[in-house]
Amino acid sequence: MLRIKKLSVFYGGIHALRGIDLEVADGKIITLIGANGAGKSTMLNSIVGLVKPSDGDIEWNSENIVGYGTKDIVSRGLVLVPEGRRVFPNLSVDENLRLGAYFRKDKAGVKADRERCLTLFPRLKERLHQNTGTLSGGEQQMLAVARGLMSNPKLLMLDEPSLGLAPIVSKMIFDVIRDINRNGATVLLIEQNARAALEIADYAYVLETGVVAMQGKGHTLLKDDNVRKAYLGERDEIPMDTLPN
Repeated sequence: MLRIKKLSVFYGGIHALRGIDLEVADGKIITLIGANGAGKSTMLNSIVGLVKPSDGDIEWNSENIVGYGTKDIVSRGLVLVPEGRRVFPNLSVDENLRLGAYFRKDKAGVKADRERCLTLFPRLKERLHQNTGTLSGGEQQMLAVARGLMSNPKLLMLDEPSLGLAPIVSKMIFDVIRDINRNGATVLLIEQNARAALEIADYAYVLETGVVAMQGKGHTLLKDDNVRKAYLGERDEIPMDTLPN
């Protein structure tokens, strides 16, 4: 289990996270939703050691990992698929996948996970020896997720996996997230498509300006009027008889 206690992070004079408490239970899909600048990506970057908290604890299976290097955190099974894909454009698809398993020594497990990734994303198998920079945005996102899976994560963190993708590709990404979870990985998801994220989430947190404004089961927040108006694009209908002629 991942447990975050009173986490605070500053960017210069900006208080990006303000005493956040959050839990990610084993085997669950947890999502964070909120407007741009709410602190969602800062949260994930803090977990993997890319951002240093000013206060608070980040506990993974009761071990406080604040101050650990990213390499040590990844070796414990916490893996981040960052926003913007961050694949290596001058390397082939296969080389990107193999880099995802850089820290692993179990050759048989790496081979099995590579085959699993190519089964999850058949399009990558078709482009295995193609330079990554020539792939479409959707294909690069598939590769970014697959590369994260090659690390054999216990907790897979995904930062905006459907951003900028066509609806059919986004649906496929969410189907894969469900499959990853069913096969044993815990998932912590940041997603601009709040409706899609809440539909698959066991539990969700709403961040606003660095604090947890709301939390609850995904299907419960889907029905909450404040969430629907703020993040799902739904508004109260205006009675026709109140409109000007």
